[in-house]
Amino acid sequence: MSKVSVEGLHLVRDGKPFFWLADTIWTAFTSPTDDEWIEYLDLRAAEDFNVLQINALPQWDRCSVANPRYPYATADDGVTFDFTQEVPAFWEHAKWQLAEAVKRGFTPAIVVQWSNYVPNTWASNIASQNIIPDELVDPVVRKICTSFNEFDPIYIVSGDTDFDHEEPIDRYMLVTNCVKKYAPDALICYHIKGRYDGLPECLAERADIYLYQSGHNITAQAGAYTLARSFAARLHKRPIINSEPCYEQMGYSHMLYGRFCQEDCRRALWLSLLGGASAGITYGAHGVWNWQGAGQGKGLFEGEGFLKALPHEVGLHFPGARDFGFAKTLAERLDLFELVPAQEVLATHADDVFASKAADGSKLLVYVPYNADIRLAGDFSSSHARAIDLAERTIVPLEVSYDAGKGTTLLSQGTWLEDAVLVLDLA
Repeated sequence: MSKVSVEGLHLVRDGKPFFWLADTIWTAFTSPTDDEWIEYLDLRAAEDFNVLQINALPQWDRCSVANPRYPYATADDGVTFDFTQEVPAFWEHAKWQLAEAVKRGFTPAIVVQWSNYVPNTWASNIASQNIIPDELVDPVVRKICTSFNEFDPIYIVSGDTDFDHEEPIDRYMLVTNCVKKYAPDALICYHIKGRYDGLPECLAERADIYLYQSGHNITAQAGAYTLARSFAARLHKRPIINSEPCYEQMGYSHMLYGRFCQEDCRRALWLSLLGGASAGITYGAHGVWNWQGAGQGKGLFEGEGFLKALPHEVGLHFPGARDFGFAKTLAERLDLFELVPAQEVLATHADDVFASKAADGSKLLVYVPYNADIRLAGDFSSSHARAIDLAERTIVPLEVSYDAGKGTTLLSQGTWLEDAVLVLDLA
């Protein structure tokens, strides 16, 4: 098996830079049938995904399925659990699932305690049935680690959580210590709630990777970029990943009318990478993360409140997944594992266009949401330049000319119809 490690501000696996391209399949252990799981793995592997974000314990806002699997005894079909009574068949089946995933090249990223299992978080204040008692935290974490360590997972200690009160901070310190005890060689990180950068320093200093979530609020999509910048400014420097940008076909949070489309997700992807969250990116398809079935209602709990998902059989084939795979291909071919924002090079449209340089200064990337002339401050006319049409995933000629009078370089409007990344080789 292949173990992921940290090198500078990027990840490494098998001695090579590793671009985290994850899919959120939070409900993997409870919901898909065996045939569905194999079909899912084969599809995502063919699309070049290499990380699976999975909740070790049942996802609180999952959809119901005909034959769910549960890790602990339940008398009410998974609404509440008795954390003193393990269900061995669940854990053996989850190990089979991970073995099949690893066989196809996936690194598991396992959430240890989602926020509804933790006292006084936004989620457990909505659904308090499964807050794990303090005295059972150690045995639950031990079970997770001893079951899954053989698959060289990354452990995501927290799930969709806030740290606005002492109780979740204390709990996640305890969970962190338990993971360090039972999986001392594993990388750890924290999945935090959307539009939020409030990871306490006591946890940040223990993290190997920073994860943030720009999330599903239509008014806060700039967070894909601004949250990356916030984590880049922290005292302890780490690889940064947007581990939950807007999901394709997810309804806007709080039941607002509207859904995020392929283009919205692609924009969040590139704002994240050019904001400095360039160690990787996570994709999500609404209906897949929660495993929506045809004819079924929404999840057990509403959470933030979203429009009903399409069935997972449909969600698995949303076109945006290929945009994320294409970003991974570009990162690997162009060596874009560490990007540093460079808005200062933009002479025009600096509020709408985003620029970033490779950490070694060899390349300049400019993300343009729309096809228009762009001016750069300075002379870039000697650079080898091309545009990458992100909708068509093709390379398009890019005309570059220097205006000595204005001291700016013109990147002329091209032929693409949607968004593009302009790439200039500087050295």
